[in-house]
Amino acid sequence: MQMNSAPFAVDTPPAQWSGRFDGDGTEHRRWWQAVTTYPAPGTPDVVVLGFASDEGVRRNQGRTGAATGPTALRTALGPLAWHLNKTVADAGDVVVTGDGLEAGQARAGRAISAVQDAGALSVVLGGGHETAFASYLGISGSANFAQQRWGVLNLDAHFDLRAAPEPSSGTPFRQMAMAERAAGRALNYAVLGISEVSNTATLFNAAHELGVRYLLDENCSRENSAQFVADFLAEIDALYLTIDLDVLPAAVAPGVSAPAAYGVPLDVIAAVCAQVAATGKLRHLDVAELNPSLDVDNRTAKVAARLINTLMR
Repeated sequence: MQMNSAPFAVDTPPAQWSGRFDGDGTEHRRWWQAVTTYPAPGTPDVVVLGFASDEGVRRNQGRTGAATGPTALRTALGPLAWHLNKTVADAGDVVVTGDGLEAGQARAGRAISAVQDAGALSVVLGGGHETAFASYLGISGSANFAQQRWGVLNLDAHFDLRAAPEPSSGTPFRQMAMAERAAGRALNYAVLGISEVSNTATLFNAAHELGVRYLLDENCSRENSAQFVADFLAEIDALYLTIDLDVLPAAVAPGVSAPAAYGVPLDVIAAVCAQVAATGKLRHLDVAELNPSLDVDNRTAKVAARLINTLMR
C-alpha cells in the first residue's frame, strides 16, 4: 500500500542522521545510513515521528527535559549496526511549546493516522508519557487500525490513570479509557512493571474499575512476563506498545523523570520486546520519558535504542 502522496504537517522537518562511518557497502551499514527522509519515493515499512514535549511532565509535577528525547533517541539509534530487513523513514518532529499540549497531541495524532492508514508501522519517539494520548488519537483515528481487535500494552512502573483537571503525563490511559467508554467500547489495557509503592490506592482502584490487567514489578520474572504478554496478545489482532523507560531499574535507566528504585530487569524487558516482535501484531510503538539532561553517559538513550532495534526485527 502506498503512503499518502501529500506529507502530513510537522513542526520540525527531519534532520540529517549521523553515526560512525565504516564504508558504503551493505556489510558496513548502520542505522544512520539506512534511514531515509519522509516524504520520499517508495513505501517505507516504518515511519518515525518525534513528539518533543514535556509539558505533560511539568503539569504532572515531574522533572522536565523529555522534550529533547527524540533528538537523543535518534543520536543513539544512528550508530547501531543495521541488521534489519525493513525500510525506515523519518518524518520529523511535532513540537509542543508553552501550554499547547492538546494541540500538539492533535497534530501528532493526525500524522500517526496517516501512517496507519497507509499500512506502515508508526514509531513515536517521545517526549513525556503524554505522548501516549497522541498515539491514541492517531490509532483511533485510523480506519486501518480501529477496524481490528486492538489493545495497548504499557511497560511502565505507573498506571497513568490519574484523574486531574487537565491532561498530563499521568492521565493518558484514563483519557483513553474515557474516550473508549464514550464510544461504547472498553479500553483493552495491560501494564507490565507496576510499582506498588509508586501508585496510590486510588490508582489501583481505578485500574480495577476499568478492568486493567497488570503485573507488579517484583513479579516480573521472565516466565511470568512471557505468560502475561502471551495471554494479552492472544486476545488481539493489533498491538499498540508503549514503553515508559522508568519501568527499568534506575541503574539501567537513570535518565527519566522518576527513576525506579526496583524496576524490571533489562533482560526481561528485552525478552518482552522480542516476544512482541515475533508475533507480527505490533502496529504502533512509542517510547517515552527519556530525559537526556538527567542521563548518565547516554545510558538510558542507548538502552531505549536497543529496545527499538529489537522491536524492528
